[in-house]
Amino acid sequence: MNKYKIIVTGGAGFIGSHIVDALVEEGHEVHIVDDMSAGKEENINPKATMHKLDIRDGEALLPIFAGATYVFHEAAIPQVQYSIEHPVETNDINVNGTLNVLEACRLNKVKRVVFASSCSVYGDQERLPIVEDMVPHPISPYALHKYIGEGHMKLYSEIYELETVCLRYFNVYGPRQSVDGSYPLVIARFLDLKKNGQKLIIVGTGENTRDYVNVADVARANILAMKGEKVGKGEVINIGTGYQASVNRIAELVGGEVEHIAPRLEPKSLQASISKAKELLGWEPSISLEEGIGELIKLNNI
Repeated sequence: MNKYKIIVTGGAGFIGSHIVDALVEEGHEVHIVDDMSAGKEENINPKATMHKLDIRDGEALLPIFAGATYVFHEAAIPQVQYSIEHPVETNDINVNGTLNVLEACRLNKVKRVVFASSCSVYGDQERLPIVEDMVPHPISPYALHKYIGEGHMKLYSEIYELETVCLRYFNVYGPRQSVDGSYPLVIARFLDLKKNGQKLIIVGTGENTRDYVNVADVARANILAMKGEKVGKGEVINIGTGYQASVNRIAELVGGEVEHIAPRLEPKSLQASISKAKELLGWEPSISLEEGIGELIKLNNI
């Protein structure tokens, strides 16, 4: 198998570090670009080359991207609430930063970019499962940033012949997920509460559902998007499991006492259609929610 120079922005973060590990395992020359605002030292693969850098510094990206064949763009501030409170700062990183990455790719003649998008671009949809051709309805700055990023990916593919693929992640969970931030994913939060002997806090009735996909499966989807021969023209592809799980079900799997607090405004249900991922990438998830949470309980010695 051919070995390539590959860049992973946000490669010290939760999802990015798992992509780095998968690429290192395949023997590629992997470079991480991360400003370490959310990345963690312990997530950095020792066989990768680390560049501590902010993607807002477009000039500084150019020499690092020289000679790269593939780029995975995971770097962002992925917090909905933070984007609502800091719309200008998050736009600068999530939108302008993405444009800087694309420019560095174009100027260095990179072959393909795989972009981390989000199911948040859909907003509230009346029909489930959610398919890629549904009209996006971003309801937060963060969601809009991701949608704009997809637009740029498509445009760069059409105008500059830079191959691009956009993966719309649903609710990713797994090892290395942070419990920091105002809206940590419920699985990481519940495990942290249980580990500290506290009650599991459920917002509202706990009947809200999400499509939870394991980070190992997400990393595998990224590698397939890099290699896939049926993609490269800015396609948007859902990466979920096709199954819904309620917050109450998560609490049941984690185990422990629960406490309900007042509801807040958020989508009631999310469920991905993954037909397109199967068709274009040959990908489907391999880890069930029960297995994934079981692994995290073991890892956390709970």
